[in-house]
Amino acid sequence: MNAKPAEKIPVILQSFLSYKETIQGRSRLTVQQYYTDLRMFFRFLLVSRGEVELDRSDPEAFSKVSIDRVDRDFAASVTTDEVYAFLLWLAHDQGNRPAARARKLSAMRSFYKYHTTKSHQIENDPTRDIDTPNVKQALPKYLSLDESRALLESVDPSSETYRRDYCMITFFLNCGMRLSELVGINLQDIDSDMRRLTVTGKGSKQRTVYLNNACRLALTEYLKVREQIGRTEGHPIRDKQALFLSERGNRISNKTVQWVIKKHLALAGLEGKGYSTHKLRHTAATLMYNNGGVDIRVLKDILGHEQLTTTQIYTHVSDRKLAEAMDANPLSDEKPE
Repeated sequence: MNAKPAEKIPVILQSFLSYKETIQGRSRLTVQQYYTDLRMFFRFLLVSRGEVELDRSDPEAFSKVSIDRVDRDFAASVTTDEVYAFLLWLAHDQGNRPAARARKLSAMRSFYKYHTTKSHQIENDPTRDIDTPNVKQALPKYLSLDESRALLESVDPSSETYRRDYCMITFFLNCGMRLSELVGINLQDIDSDMRRLTVTGKGSKQRTVYLNNACRLALTEYLKVREQIGRTEGHPIRDKQALFLSERGNRISNKTVQWVIKKHLALAGLEGKGYSTHKLRHTAATLMYNNGGVDIRVLKDILGHEQLTTTQIYTHVSDRKLAEAMDANPLSDEKPE
């Protein structure tokens, strides 16, 4: 995990971040989030202990606090009361919601768990007995079957990127891929009969995705024009292995895919409903579970979830549908005399 040139990451923190990335296989983005959360925690401690004096006239003063003095002794000296004080500060002064506070506490727990059980540089874990902030589990937002069809129909067949964009949307709606998984697909990840492909998910874990008829047809049509799309602006194809190419011949970026999905959501009349690429993943899972009757354990493997509890949120979607169906009964408002 690389910090900015002006930042010096303390050894006690760098060893933890290296462990998360190289041994546990966490993504660069995840490791960066660990660093950001822990840096905020240590900045808070330095200020609250009076070891750093903030310039109150500078609104950016806190973000300029250096944590280079944080070492093993400093980390080992942290008390449970200081952890509670940090969480209180996040809630009252920073306006962090329970989910944000829970994430930061998780980073702190992971840091101390590593140093108390792996590196053995710290003896006591100040986060051990602290309860996680109560986070309300929201039901996943997803497109209905009709909305999904409208999204597919929103792609203009006369567009130069029609087959690419249609294929990407088809993959999202049918396979439940993550954005990073779709962007990372290489040509060699697809088997010869185009019935299976390999995607790389969280923690660099690979899994097999089976392609249905809609996916195979969309993929076949896209491959016919893939190189043509990659040379739209007169550039040579730079990333010859990438399945989805930008018009400049590079592997398509996350931002470009997000822009494509946002554009077609608007064209389908679905703008402003909170839909996104990740909501298309939710849509695929919900359609498979509610409409296709897919077993929850099979759905877990399709989505690449490590824990069944992560997948079980889709069973709640079904339960809600059942409750709505009961309320829709025309006799539901009848009252006794």
